[in-house]
Amino acid sequence: MQLTPGKLWGMRRMADEKGIFKMTAVDQRPPIKNPIAKHHGVDTAPWGEVAKFKRLLVETLQDQSTAMLLDPHYAIPEAIDQYAPSKGLIVTLEDSLFQETEGGRLSSDIDDWSVNKIKRMGGDAVKVLAWYRPDASKEVCQAQQDYTKRLGEECAKYDIPFLFELLVYPLASDAHQTKDYVEMKGKKADDVLKSVEEFAKPDYGVDVFKLESPVNAADADGSAEVQAIFDEMGRLAGRPWVMLSAGAGKAEFRNVLDHAFKAGASGFLAGRAIWLDAFNHYPDWEAIERDLRGDSSAYMSDISALADAAAADWSKHPCFGEGGARFAPADASFRHGYEGM
Repeated sequence: MQLTPGKLWGMRRMADEKGIFKMTAVDQRPPIKNPIAKHHGVDTAPWGEVAKFKRLLVETLQDQSTAMLLDPHYAIPEAIDQYAPSKGLIVTLEDSLFQETEGGRLSSDIDDWSVNKIKRMGGDAVKVLAWYRPDASKEVCQAQQDYTKRLGEECAKYDIPFLFELLVYPLASDAHQTKDYVEMKGKKADDVLKSVEEFAKPDYGVDVFKLESPVNAADADGSAEVQAIFDEMGRLAGRPWVMLSAGAGKAEFRNVLDHAFKAGASGFLAGRAIWLDAFNHYPDWEAIERDLRGDSSAYMSDISALADAAAADWSKHPCFGEGGARFAPADASFRHGYEGM
C-alpha cells in the first residue's frame, strides 16, 4: 500500500508518537438516544440531553485519547469548541437509521454530509459503518459493496483516510432478532472473517479497519483456538486495524484487546466499554461526570497501557513494505512547484 500526503497526515494525527491508536467513540446515537427517550417517556430524545452527554464525554476523555470519533448530529455542533486541536478528529458519515429489508440491511449517508464536507471542516479521517453479512441476499451484498466502494473513491479523491467499520447482524431468518447496536448473539466467526476478506480487496480503498471480535466477547478466553481466529482476521485485514467494543463490558473487552494485540492490531476505537457504566447513572449528571473522571478514566489508562505494551505500530504494518508508511511522490504533480526552490 502507498499513502498520499493527506492520508499519511491523517493516519499520523489519529495515533500517538509510537504509532498506536487510542481512540474514543462519541458518535453513538441510538445507544444514547434510546435510554434518554425512555427515561423521559417520549419517542424522540431531547436534543440537548444527548448533546450534553456527548460534550461531557469530550471534556472528560479527550486528554487520554489520541483521537475521538464525533458525529455531525450532536457531538460536532455541541462539543467541537471544546475539542483540543492537538487531537485527531474522526467524523462519522453513515446514518444510524439503516434500512431493514428481507434480504438484509442497507446503509446510507447522513443527510447533507459527505466526505468533502468532512474534509472541509478539518476532519482527519472519515469513518463509515457498514452492516454486512456475506450470506445476505445478493442484492443487499452488492448494494453494501457499492456503497463502500463509492466512499472509498471519495476518500481517495479528497485525500483523507477511510476508517471502515464492519458489523455482522441477525438476518430476518435468524434467532435473537434485534435492531439495537449490540454484539450479535451467536455470531459465526466465518461471517466476520469472510466480511473482512471481502472489504480488504483494494477496490474498496480502506485505510484502517475498525473490527469487532470474531467471537462473542464473552468467549475471548485466552485460548489458542480463539487466538487462531484473531490471527486469521488480522491476516485477512492486510492493513492497520483496531478493535471496537460493540457494547462489551470492561473485562470482556480487555480480553478481546489482548487477543487482538497478539494478532497485530494497532489499538482501539471504543465507546461503550469505556463510558457506558457512567452513562447508566442518567439523569444524575453529577454521578455521570464523577464516573467518567473516575472509573472510565482509569479504564482508559488500563487499556492504553495494554496497547503501549502489546499493540503494533500502524506505520510499520507489512502492507507498507520495507521502511514502513511514508510518502514518496509517484508523479510530477506532487513535485511541481518544489523543484528548483
